Amino acid sequence: MNLIQRIDHRAAATPEAIAHVSGDSILTYGQLRQNSDAVASYLTQHLGEDGRPIAVLGHREPEMLIAFLGAVKSGRPYVPIDTALPQTRIDQIVESSHAALVLTPDQIRRFSANPSRVLTSVVGKNDPFYILFTSGSTGEPKGVVVTLACLEHFIGWMLTEQQFSKCGEVFLNQAPFSFDLSVMDLYCSLTTGSTLFSVTRDLIENPKNLYRSLATSGVTTWISTPSFAQMCLVEDKFADAMLPCVRRFLFCGETLAPQTATQLLARFPQAQVWNMYGPTEATVATTSIHIDAEILEKYSPLPVGRVMPDAKILIMDENGTQRSENERGEIIIVGPNVSPGYLGRPDLTARAFFECGGWRAYKTGDLGRIRDQLLFFEGRLDEQIKLSGYRIEPGDVEANLRALPFVRDAAVVPVIKNGAPQSLTAFVSLVARNESADFKLAHNLRNQLGERLPAYMLPRKFVFLDALPMTANGKVDRTALAKSL
Repeated sequence: MNLIQRIDHRAAATPEAIAHVSGDSILTYGQLRQNSDAVASYLTQHLGEDGRPIAVLGHREPEMLIAFLGAVKSGRPYVPIDTALPQTRIDQIVESSHAALVLTPDQIRRFSANPSRVLTSVVGKNDPFYILFTSGSTGEPKGVVVTLACLEHFIGWMLTEQQFSKCGEVFLNQAPFSFDLSVMDLYCSLTTGSTLFSVTRDLIENPKNLYRSLATSGVTTWISTPSFAQMCLVEDKFADAMLPCVRRFLFCGETLAPQTATQLLARFPQAQVWNMYGPTEATVATTSIHIDAEILEKYSPLPVGRVMPDAKILIMDENGTQRSENERGEIIIVGPNVSPGYLGRPDLTARAFFECGGWRAYKTGDLGRIRDQLLFFEGRLDEQIKLSGYRIEPGDVEANLRALPFVRDAAVVPVIKNGAPQSLTAFVSLVARNESADFKLAHNLRNQLGERLPAYMLPRKFVFLDALPMTANGKVDRTALAKSL
């Protein structure tokens, strides 16, 4: 059975089981199958053989899941778009995707009103399953095409590695469906017959309601960016009494700070913490590692893990020569999880993708190294700056800041004057704040950081925040931080 058939099989076996919870809305597996069939029927009848993508515009409503599966059942990929995006960005994505239709929750409800079971043309293994749009260096969004085969390889790896309980999990959905981290919780949940519990914008903006909702969620598998967990850890009651059923924390999309992992293990002693790495172009994640006390004691910064089966991680220099063990270079991902490229952009595809050993390969633009057979992520190639003649990776400074005692999280931003970097500013969130003045705290941090880094890499200014601002995707909002300088 392919992925869609597995989900439909679960619906036939347990139609009353809950597939998705979002606010006051509940979607059962039976409703998911019946309504996605109806949407597929509508699309087939009204669009015929038109295989163009279907854009789905919303914010974590159950109708979005119905539209995703309905589009695929009609032989078309879907393009998830979150309403949190500016209208200009939404318009750009719709235009770039050449979407045949833009579906909203209201439209999906109407199309689902007439249940219909028709012969559907579910996408083939090598056909696009979904298209996610990411930021492009030109300011135009670019659509990453992910096939059914890519997705099934990723989900198969996750199910084998994590051994989720069949029909017995509740997955946290923190990332909007337009962000690829959500693919992990959405399809791991649906293929195991489990429940997806979405955290909406309203809850995130109201911490009291967020914690109240989490306490009644029954979440067993927490999937989020590290920033979201760090925000929750500010609340002392965020511990096993609030989430007594949680068995694992899975993190991807950002750097996991040692302090965050340490706090989670202390507050949730019954749960595991996993660190993962991968870009959208390689189907969510390609490496993973279980972070335990031994790993925390041995490594700082933390590794992002070992590569999934049948895939490879290569570290290359600027000439395309493979680096040796513990040498830094660009991270290249090779394997069946790698995307065929960018939608309608053969120029961009040719720059970033190539063939290696019979598999597709992707140049991530990320810096890293292999040590002890583990991958370490060390920032972005395109974030490198030159300051006083020295080349500096802000991500390198951030990683060393996070390794210091009492630092929960950190972001380092260059101060630009007359178009050139003049200095570095570090935004720091502390595990606990004492009575010391900011000047004294900054002095102490700079001295500790000076034991790990050369003087030219030290931030000139330190700004202390209770928590770093987040984007709608749950990542650190570096644009907001830069604007505050």
